[in-house]
Amino acid sequence: MKPNLIIDQSHINQDSECYVIAEIGCNHQGEIEKAKSIITKAKQAGANAVKLQKRNNKKLFTKSMFDMPYINENSFGKTYGEHREFLELDKSEYIELQKHAKDLDITLFATPFDFESVDFLADLNMPAYKIASGDITNIPLIEHVANLGKPLLVSTGGATLDDVKRAYDTIMPINSNLCILQCTSSYPAEPEDMNLNVINTYRENFKDIIIGLSDHQNGIAMALVGYVLGARVIEKHFTINRGWKGTDQAFSLEFAGLEKLVRDLQRARDAMGDGLKSLTEKEKNPIFKLGKKLVASKTIEKGTIITRNDVTIKSPGDGLAPYNLNIILNKRATKRFVEDEDINLKHLK
Repeated sequence: MKPNLIIDQSHINQDSECYVIAEIGCNHQGEIEKAKSIITKAKQAGANAVKLQKRNNKKLFTKSMFDMPYINENSFGKTYGEHREFLELDKSEYIELQKHAKDLDITLFATPFDFESVDFLADLNMPAYKIASGDITNIPLIEHVANLGKPLLVSTGGATLDDVKRAYDTIMPINSNLCILQCTSSYPAEPEDMNLNVINTYRENFKDIIIGLSDHQNGIAMALVGYVLGARVIEKHFTINRGWKGTDQAFSLEFAGLEKLVRDLQRARDAMGDGLKSLTEKEKNPIFKLGKKLVASKTIEKGTIITRNDVTIKSPGDGLAPYNLNIILNKRATKRFVEDEDINLKHLK
C-alpha cells in the first residue's frame, strides 16, 4: 500500500501537492498580535499549516542552564531562562491563536520539548505534533507523543540512520501516521551541508511512510530539489520581518519567499508529469513548424530509381520523417514528383 499521511483532513502522498508548514517557532517574539499577523500572512502565501514551539522552561533546563547569562543582540532577558520565558505563550494565547487559525482555515500545531508541554498541547487537542531534531534520541518523549494517536512529524538533524530507525521502530507499532523529515541542524544550513540524497535513503528504508524535508537554508531552491527527490512535506521557518530581533528571523522566509515557494512546489508537481514520453497537444504546432520531412529535391519522373540526390529534408514536419531516408533509397517512383513534394512510401516500389 502506498504511504499516506493525514494531517487535519489533508491527505499527503506521492501524488498529492506538497504539504507546506510555515515554522513560526519564536518569531512572534512572545507577542500574540505578531503571532496572529504571521499566521495570517502564512495563509495568504499558501501554506497548509503553521507551527509553534512549546517549552516548560523550568522543567526543560537544568538550573545552571536556566540561570546562564544570555546577553546578546537577540536576547529578551538577562539569563537564558528569562529569555525563553519571555517568548512563551500561555494557554489562553494558544486558544486565541487556534481560533484565529481556524477562522483562516489553516492548520496550527506545535513542537513540544518536554513532557509537560506535550500534555499542555494535548489539552488543546492539537491536530498534529512535531518532534524536534534534538529529541530524536529521546525515546521516552517520543513514545509519550506517539501514544496520543495524532499525526507525528520527526526531524532528524544531527542523527545517524540508527537513531532514525530507533525512533521509527518505537513509533510505528503505536502510531503509523508518521512522517520523517531530513534536516540539517545548522541555522542557516548551507546547501553543501544539506545532504538531500538522505531523502532517497529514507524512502528506501521507510517505504511505508511519507518522507519530508525540514529546510533551514536561506532560499527556496533546495526545497524544490527535496520535492523532486520525493519529499512531500516541506517545513520552512517563516516571519513577516527578517529585521526583527531573534535568532531565527534572519534565515526565515518572508511573505514573498513563502508565496514563491508554494507556487513553485505546485508547479513542480505539475511539471513532473506521468513519466510517459509522448507528443503533447501543445507541442504539435511548434513541432509542425520546426520538424522536418523528406521531399523531392527536384522533379522526379515516374519510373526513376530514387537516389540521395533526389531527396532533401525540409520543414514543416508533416510528412515522412527523415529517419526513413534509407528505406526510400533505391526504390522506383510509381508517379511523378515535383520539387518540394512530399515523398511517401505508397508511391515507391
